[in-house]
Amino acid sequence: MSGHSKWHNIAAKKGKADAARGKIFTKLGRELLMAVKQGGPDPAGNSKLKDVIAKCKAANMPNDTINNAIKKAAGAGNTENYEEVTYEGYGPNGVAVIVQANTDNRNRTAADVRHAFDRCGGNLGTTGCVSYLFSNKGVMVVDKAECKMSEDDLMLLAVESGAEDFQTEEEVYEITTAPENYSEVREKLEAEGIEFLEAGVQMVPSTYIALDEKGAERMQRLLDMLDELDDVAEVYHNWEE
Repeated sequence: MSGHSKWHNIAAKKGKADAARGKIFTKLGRELLMAVKQGGPDPAGNSKLKDVIAKCKAANMPNDTINNAIKKAAGAGNTENYEEVTYEGYGPNGVAVIVQANTDNRNRTAADVRHAFDRCGGNLGTTGCVSYLFSNKGVMVVDKAECKMSEDDLMLLAVESGAEDFQTEEEVYEITTAPENYSEVREKLEAEGIEFLEAGVQMVPSTYIALDEKGAERMQRLLDMLDELDDVAEVYHNWEE
């Protein structure tokens, strides 16, 4: 991810995450519910659930909250059902944007997402209009200040575990894997005591777009509006912040 300082200010990222923790936990709760509905409540036999639990832990969701969400999802009386929907479009100045949502009402979610794009100088596109600019990758981000392992040792461990790339940025290490190897690599790193700022399979852009001040303000507004939507789980883009 050269040239893209996604993690340039860890303190600011943590503060923003703390402020929005309730909303983040609500969204992650939906992902736990969907994973349980798809493969059952036992992470040992449900790799999707195991991955979502790792994502929850990276977001500092308490174990009790995770376990309660799993129990609720597995309950006989739980009738909640969500489906995954992906939207593609363009932000200001042609920035590519992919929105992944978990929804129980496609019409509501599509209208809300379209409204956000329209308000911020972008437009919602058709399926496939920007996804060719992204690759599906397993991504794990480690805070340098919290990592007890040296850079060389962590890099060696990551490569030996099956990672395909290891990047050092100002405040973090970023480990990238093929999506099919993500779970195995993450579990090997976790077994060595490595904790993550972020962990999951993501859409990683192949190229980035820089914006002027006005474009950057509109792009940030679009991201903030999408983040406010309960149905939106993830937003990927190729804006070079």
